[in-house]
Amino acid sequence: MAPPHRPWRHRRNRPSLPESNASVRVSPGHFLRRLLSFLGPGYMVAVGYMDPGNWATSLAGGSAFGYVLLSVALLSNVMAILLQALSLRLGIAAGRDLAQATRDAFSRPVGYVLWILAEGAIVATDLAEVIGTAIGLNLLFSIPLAIGVVLTALDVFLILWLQNKGFRVLESVVIGLTLLIFACFAVELAYARPDLGEVLRGFIPQTDIARSPAMLYLALGITGATVMPHNLYLHSSIVQTRAIGPSRAEKLDAIRMATIDSTVALMFALFINASILILAAATFHKAGRTDVAEIQDAFQLLGPMLGAPLAATVFAVALLASGLNSTVTATLTGQIIMEGFINFRMSPWKRRLITRGLAIVPAAVVTVLYGESGTARLLVLSQVMLSLQLPFAMVPLVIFTANGARMNGLPAPRWLSVSAWIITVVIVALNLKLIYDVATGAVTI
Repeated sequence: MAPPHRPWRHRRNRPSLPESNASVRVSPGHFLRRLLSFLGPGYMVAVGYMDPGNWATSLAGGSAFGYVLLSVALLSNVMAILLQALSLRLGIAAGRDLAQATRDAFSRPVGYVLWILAEGAIVATDLAEVIGTAIGLNLLFSIPLAIGVVLTALDVFLILWLQNKGFRVLESVVIGLTLLIFACFAVELAYARPDLGEVLRGFIPQTDIARSPAMLYLALGITGATVMPHNLYLHSSIVQTRAIGPSRAEKLDAIRMATIDSTVALMFALFINASILILAAATFHKAGRTDVAEIQDAFQLLGPMLGAPLAATVFAVALLASGLNSTVTATLTGQIIMEGFINFRMSPWKRRLITRGLAIVPAAVVTVLYGESGTARLLVLSQVMLSLQLPFAMVPLVIFTANGARMNGLPAPRWLSVSAWIITVVIVALNLKLIYDVATGAVTI
């Protein structure tokens, strides 16, 4: 399965996202001006680390186990920072997105298998967005869940309108919605007043997480919701929207600037992810409500338990903003994966409706059959599915970025490649443990 160590095979690849490739001018001059030119892709990637799937796993983890799983959120975020650094390096140094690189490097049968798995990751991601956005519409405007699920298909028109305005406009909308979510959770934490000592202790890893099947299941859900496979494809593509010069010095500077953008953006994502879990621990777990996993239940309980009716509304606003934000990046990633893996171009609106349709069907069925009670389980399951699919994107990424020939003489530093391999081994081991627990009945999905 391992690709031969040779330069890329050229298979008539178009540029990644050809309508936006090299469309954003990089400002010359001092450090800050250049950095601002690269500001944007990191925040679009960070969206995937705070989408509605994160809400379900973090709420369930915080209410059931208090602050214990904060360490998982922190470690997952560190993993994400390292893996996204590899992803952006692939895009800048090799001029390939991860889907194109995989198609070039592996045999056609292996490439098709990896493509199908990548499409599965997109559907799992979209499933979380469909449910999260529908719940947000229900909480704010009392729109029934089943109708809200169907209405999410209309977001294709919003995405197409934004794309026509230019990539910088798309980035600005994403950054604006991210700042809105950040502000909402700053307000929530002010209401919740968590114990700072307990919060800090929660960031220290505990062995109980690996020993408890129930805790491990949620830990893998948090990992899958944080280190998302589709973001590795996305980042390697959208970083190429910058008009970077061909010289080694220009590419190294671009890698440095893009890494800063990505790292800062992912720290915003960590704050939001940790805030959801802290809010659940400080509000529900503290009061003995260890069973709060439904987003709707959290919405109903927040106001009375915090003594602040506004807290529930702020929570719902952040959820809806999260769902809308993640829709943008899922649409782009779907296009990147299809064009990169099979070199097939489809109209964005057709591609979006197909992907969204595949997510709407199971969401609608669960909503009709089980109502609100089934949405949380489906959200957590979608994130565990992402964790199981993650190694199939990670392994090729680490292989490619360690190869100097493929990276045009700019391979990842050895410490980064070694760290990425360690992360891969840990995630694969945890996934195998989860499969064993499910097979033996220790945990029920």
